[in-house]
Amino acid sequence: MAEHVTITNANFDSEVLKSPIPVLLDFWASWCGPCRMIAPSIEQLAQEYDGRLKVGKVNVDEEADLASKHGIVSIPTLAIYQGGKIMVQQAGALPKPDIENLFKDFVQA
Repeated sequence: MAEHVTITNANFDSEVLKSPIPVLLDFWASWCGPCRMIAPSIEQLAQEYDGRLKVGKVNVDEEADLASKHGIVSIPTLAIYQGGKIMVQQAGALPKPDIENLFKDFVQA
């Protein structure tokens, strides 16, 4: 059973930029209601796409520099990285099917 990876400034390069599979990053904060609302969907997707998609979470309160470096101005923001590059970035709480649509083109069947 796969779970999300906590992404920090220290492990961003190894976990995200050098990942052999696409990465779904969730920029969030504990006080953010919409972030808490999508959290169960994010966890389900981590399990459903285990081995084909890495799911990482960036707490913007703890990793403000990382969030700033990536232009995060609103949370939740979801970002898809592949091959060390950002492919898609979307702010706002989305239903699970819409989250899945963000990365489906980058994940192997």
